[in-house]
Amino acid sequence: MTTSTNSGRSKWKSPSNIALVKYWGKKGFQIPSNASLSFTLSNCHTITELEWEASTELSVEVFFEGRKNEAFAPKVLSFFEHVSNEHPVLKNYRYKLHTENTFPHSSGIASSASGMSALALCVCSMLVELGGTIPDFFQEASHLARIGSGSASRSVYGGLVEWGIHDDYDGSSDHYAVPYKKAHNVFNNFQDTILIVHEGQKSVSSSIGHGLLNDHPLAERRFDIAQQNMEKLKEILDSGDLDKFVELVEFEALMLHSLMMTSSPSYILMEPNTLAIIQKIRDFRKQNGTHITFTLDAGANVHLLYPEKDIDMAKQLLDNELVGHCVNGKYICDNVGNGPTQLEC
Repeated sequence: MTTSTNSGRSKWKSPSNIALVKYWGKKGFQIPSNASLSFTLSNCHTITELEWEASTELSVEVFFEGRKNEAFAPKVLSFFEHVSNEHPVLKNYRYKLHTENTFPHSSGIASSASGMSALALCVCSMLVELGGTIPDFFQEASHLARIGSGSASRSVYGGLVEWGIHDDYDGSSDHYAVPYKKAHNVFNNFQDTILIVHEGQKSVSSSIGHGLLNDHPLAERRFDIAQQNMEKLKEILDSGDLDKFVELVEFEALMLHSLMMTSSPSYILMEPNTLAIIQKIRDFRKQNGTHITFTLDAGANVHLLYPEKDIDMAKQLLDNELVGHCVNGKYICDNVGNGPTQLEC
C-alpha cells in the first residue's frame, strides 16, 4: 500500500462464501430477515485494488478484469454514498476500482460477496491510512461490506461465519458477521467442488429475488424455519453429525429454490442438469454410504460438499457421473478457506 492525504491505494483478495442456512429476504436497509451461516471458500475469490485521489466531488470508475465497466459503477457509487454517511472523509475523494474474479460472474457463485467484501476491506485500509481509528478492523469491514451486499458481510472471515441475530450464537448481529469457531474438526477441511451448469448472467438477480420474498405468502414461515435450522445447525457443527448435516443442508438449498418458484412472479434458476446432478448425488450416497451432499446458491450451479475423508469417492462420482452435466465439463475445485488477504499494490 502507498498513500498520502491526497492520494493512495490499497489492495485485498477476498473469497466468496457458500451459505448452509440461507439468507433470503430483507427488512429495512440490508438487514436480514433471518440469520445465516456459511463456509468461506478459498479459490473462488475477488482481487480488488482501490485508488483514491482528493477531489471536490465523489466519483467512481470501475475496471473489471482490465476493462472499464459502466454497469458496475452505479452500485459502487451507491456503496460509497452510503458508507460516507458513517465516514464523511470518504466524500472528499474520487476512486478508481480495479477488480477481477477467479470464477464466472453472475452464475450462482457469490461474486457480490467476494467483490463487496474486498472493496470494504480496501476502504477500511484507506481509513486507517488517513488516520482514522477503527477499534475492530474486520468487524467494521464486515459492517461496510453488508451495506454493499448482505452475504459479503460473511466473506471477511475464514471458516464458518454467522450473520444475523440469533440467541444461540454469541455476539451475533444484524449489522456484521461473526466467525463461528466451536465446530467439530471435520468441518475445518470441507471441500466444495462447484459444478458449472450455467455460465453467464442469471435471469433474475439476487436483489430482485430478495424483494419478491416481501410479498410471499410463506415468507414469515420461512424466516421461522431458518431460525430453527440455525439452532439445529449449531448442534450439528458442534457434534460433527454428518448425517444430520447432509439432511439440513439439502433441505435449505431446495427450500431456497422453492421460494423462487412460488413467488409472484415466479422464476426457476435451476436447469435440467441441476436436477440430474442432485439425483445422481443422492443415488451415489445411498449406494456408497458417503457424506457427499450438495447445496445451491441463487443459480443453477451445484456446490458438491464433502468432508476431506470422502475426496476419493467424490472424484469417482464427479468423473463417472457428474462432469457430463457441466458446461464443457467445467467445474471448480475449492475448499473451506482462511479468509481475506491484504496484497501489495
